[in-house]
Amino acid sequence: MSSLAPASPGDTPDLTDFLREVDLTLSGLDAPTVHIWIKRDAAGEIVASTGFELSGDQQHTLIRSVAVHPLAQRAGEGTRLALFALAKAAESGAQRAWLFSRRSGPFWQKLGFETADREDLARALASTHQVRLFAESGQLSREVAWSRPLRPE
Repeated sequence: MSSLAPASPGDTPDLTDFLREVDLTLSGLDAPTVHIWIKRDAAGEIVASTGFELSGDQQHTLIRSVAVHPLAQRAGEGTRLALFALAKAAESGAQRAWLFSRRSGPFWQKLGFETADREDLARALASTHQVRLFAESGQLSREVAWSRPLRPE
């Protein structure tokens, strides 16, 4: 299996198909503010992804698109992908990470995330594609928010 590589505009159709298959948000995948990395298998199929989007003030980051193909799960890949995105977001200057997850709370808690107020997330990351989509579609009220500092407080 290849290593992580930044997603390029040419990867967007395959990335869209992959994220649709694993039931994650598709909004803004080709936007310059969304930073996504992908991993392809020997056949060229996307088998993993991870990424983030910074807030307008670059103090907050929305972790998104962390996914592993179902056949590759349970080998620690999800943890590696999440930690990679968190490190890249911290390198970009973000101080706090946020995310939405209704199904994977225990996974994120193992990485130091705690439940958070979704309205706080929406305020901190109002300019991000996913927050705008969720607010416009009414999905925001159904989401579960999580947060953690990127550096010791």
